[in-house]
Amino acid sequence: MPTAYRNYVDGEWIESRSGETFEVRNPADTNDIVGEFQASTSADTDAAVEAAVDAQTEWATTPGPERGDVLAETARILEEQRDELTETLTREEGKTLDEAGGEVQRAIDIFRYYAEKARDLGGTVKSPSGTDTELYTKREPLGTVALITPWNYPIAIPAWKLAPALAAGNTAVLKPASAAPTVAWKLLEALDEAGLPDGVANYVTGSGSEVGGTLASHEAVDGVSFTGSTAVGTVVAQAAADDLTRVQCEMGGKNPTVVMPSADVAEAVDIVGAGAFGVTGQACTACSRAIVHEDVYDEFVAGIADYAASIEIGPGLENPDMGPHVTQSELESTLEYVDIATEDGANLETGGHQPEGRAYEDGHYVEPAVVSGVTSDMRIAQEEVFGPVLAVLKVDSFEASVDVANDVEYGLSASIVTQDLSEAHQFTEEIESGVAKVNEKTTGLELHVPFGGYKQSSTDTYREQGDAGLDFFTSTKTVYMNY
Repeated sequence: MPTAYRNYVDGEWIESRSGETFEVRNPADTNDIVGEFQASTSADTDAAVEAAVDAQTEWATTPGPERGDVLAETARILEEQRDELTETLTREEGKTLDEAGGEVQRAIDIFRYYAEKARDLGGTVKSPSGTDTELYTKREPLGTVALITPWNYPIAIPAWKLAPALAAGNTAVLKPASAAPTVAWKLLEALDEAGLPDGVANYVTGSGSEVGGTLASHEAVDGVSFTGSTAVGTVVAQAAADDLTRVQCEMGGKNPTVVMPSADVAEAVDIVGAGAFGVTGQACTACSRAIVHEDVYDEFVAGIADYAASIEIGPGLENPDMGPHVTQSELESTLEYVDIATEDGANLETGGHQPEGRAYEDGHYVEPAVVSGVTSDMRIAQEEVFGPVLAVLKVDSFEASVDVANDVEYGLSASIVTQDLSEAHQFTEEIESGVAKVNEKTTGLELHVPFGGYKQSSTDTYREQGDAGLDFFTSTKTVYMNY
């Protein structure tokens, strides 16, 4: 019998009032059931919000260092469970063990970071205009927040939303993605073991329409933080806006890496390959466009095609170079985009098919694909694929490369490979993205600096991570003290 996982509400592990559950299966072997989860209702969600609201005052008035102690203890527990969490993440989401282990460590580091940040929360003191007066600000928790997270980083993203929310004194309801909710459940289990008071953090699984929709429009929720697709994020933001609820949405990307003539082409191939095909291309920051100067275009295309063809595909638990897609629908979407690219006139250099053989029959596997001869007006150059597909575009100048890079609706992450310092600086000035990198892949983020996008990649209201991660979860009160 597969393990049955319950919701976590008001410090108790409870079943949904619906009495129904859904299965989560291993994307590398769909005969392997990772667990059964609650198909929760709006009533279940209301109960979780109510528990969070009831717990808010006590948690908000708990001294910051004490809140930090709970986060630090959570990090210690997660560290003890690192190997188990890594294997669980791989089984439910499909990442290789190396990729999953890195993500679990990131969640641990995030909790340690915000455990210390809980001590620093305060305000600023300013010089008043008059005498016998003090003028200062206080940072106060927002209240009760809803956290809606995706499947592609199923422990890191819940961690980078939950940890700052709790550090700042908020209570929370977490709704993880249904494709990969297990490691988030274990995160709540660690918080419970660490001594988090009842009701401060709650966990509810179920559909986006039933649970996510209820959270986004709930009158008792003071803030909604969402990560996922642009289409869903737009709906979430609009629902929250009806009540003037504070909202933060980080969404899709169509991230470019520009390769200039001064670049070491072999190094550029490695940078682009890692950004495009790591985590099976299932990252909002994945490189999906290589914009290459004509002087090195042919050499780059040959190199990146060889790179993609050499990638070992297999079950994440065997720690290959690349694991499967998370679901059949994600696999089908990737295959469809490869077909669209060739129908639009692009050249399929390698990959883009399901690998053959018994080892791949029960999983959602796809060969990493490289398509060349792409122009900026093609769908493969404009739409987010969310799979291991790289479109290669040719340009004749630096100016043209920036124009092409910016010629999309998204603006999340972008990079350039160059040895020209002027190009590097000009790129970071002119690129329309929230993250700009030089001689580095588009994926990979430091946890102590802000993260977020421009244009359709974000509501561009608040950033996540670092000090900025606390801004969303706090309000500022200005105090005029006369005596």
